[in-house]
Amino acid sequence: MKENVKSPADVGKAVRKKRKEDDLTLADAAALCGVGYRFLSDLENGKTTAELGKTLQVLTALGLEIRVGPKDWPNA
Repeated sequence: MKENVKSPADVGKAVRKKRKEDDLTLADAAALCGVGYRFLSDLENGKTTAELGKTLQVLTALGLEIRVGPKDWPNA
């Protein structure tokens, strides 16, 4: 199921959910994604200053994606 991402916490929740679905420990997932344990922990906890490049690296490694497009604004 696709979810709208509106905050770093939303990204973190999605990453944690996928990691747990894949039955990976934080250490195993960090190694799989090529990032440090601390970075992945911070990302899952919604750290607002998480590096975008590393975040995308984690998403790709876990089989997640982010799509960007114009917002559908309601007619006023």
